[in-house]
Amino acid sequence: MRDPYHAVKMDDPVAGAPDRVSHVLEAIHVLAPLITGRRSEFDRDRRLPDEVFAALADAGLFRLWLPEALGGPELSPFDFMRVIEAASALDGSVGWLAGNGGGMSRIGGYLDEAVVREWFADPRAFVVSSTGAVGTVGPVAGGYRLSGRWPFGSGAHHGTRFMVLASVRPEDPDSPLLCCYLGRADVTILDNWHVSGLRGTGSFDFDARDIFVPAAHVHPFLGLQPTQPGLLYRMPPSSVFAWSICGVPLGIAAGAIASFAELAGRKSRQGTRVLLCERETVQATVGRARAMLRAARGFLTDAMAELMAATDTGGQRLVEARADIRIANAHAAETAMSVTDMLAASAGAAAIFESCALERAARDAHAAAKHIAMSPNNYVTAGRLALGLDPGTARF
Repeated sequence: MRDPYHAVKMDDPVAGAPDRVSHVLEAIHVLAPLITGRRSEFDRDRRLPDEVFAALADAGLFRLWLPEALGGPELSPFDFMRVIEAASALDGSVGWLAGNGGGMSRIGGYLDEAVVREWFADPRAFVVSSTGAVGTVGPVAGGYRLSGRWPFGSGAHHGTRFMVLASVRPEDPDSPLLCCYLGRADVTILDNWHVSGLRGTGSFDFDARDIFVPAAHVHPFLGLQPTQPGLLYRMPPSSVFAWSICGVPLGIAAGAIASFAELAGRKSRQGTRVLLCERETVQATVGRARAMLRAARGFLTDAMAELMAATDTGGQRLVEARADIRIANAHAAETAMSVTDMLAASAGAAAIFESCALERAARDAHAAAKHIAMSPNNYVTAGRLALGLDPGTARF
């Protein structure tokens, strides 16, 4: 099958030096047979097989934003998205974990260098993150005592560190939130990941009870001060967090276009010998899908370019840039859902079978779009700001 990423790839004029990502993209291409061969286990076990997860780690996918000063590639946001799109085109769960793990390696720009070097000395380090709930912390000598339960711990069974949100007064929305990092032995994983899409991500709930967290393993969720000079670490953390997974639905849709092209070249509709690829309505659908996908990607890259430019300018320009990156994320997810649904409809009954890549792509795209980073509520936030109102959310 053709490389699903390059099936719709376009040259990105704002991307960084291609040499930084070429070896990672090649590693993803090499991983394709392994992923294809083990994919049935993703849904069955609701997590990636250990062998596949280790291969992703060995390819460097879980340290894409580790600072250069600490031995990481510190990819630009655009190069990062290219990598996540490529991984997601092969499989949505693989891309989701690469986006989460690679995205969380940016903690190297916020924590003390000695702490980060210790954690990432493990070549297969993977930081699980959960911001869907708030635990409780109490200050004690040298750090905090923490308890809570957190949802959507993607990659939980392979996590070496777990980042959670906590507050001294979680019931008070004005109480500052802290990012606390726990060790694998500090958490209990709960077997509740029974879902339709992105099953292989293993995004189980987990909890911790009265765990001591050293002060060096804690930083503010908002308003944190970077320990590294790169622009990536100076940008608004909530915007960067959202960007780390926004390429997933686009990559899934790109993979769906490639899968559909392969199917259309050998399948005909019942009652006719005309192949799908020879039908003008199908040709128009594929052309429209490509246009939609590239337009969504263009909006994303334009929004990120403005966010990067506005980071050090600040003021109203940065506020507007943060709002635009939010709606670009939501728009990309909606576009990916539309593309996969269009292609599945054109494929007919074949697309309802689990053996069909379009079946998996459609449910994975819909699952990804449910993430808060791509929520339709982002339109509300941007609309409120455009109308002269406050953003309406404490996490903006």
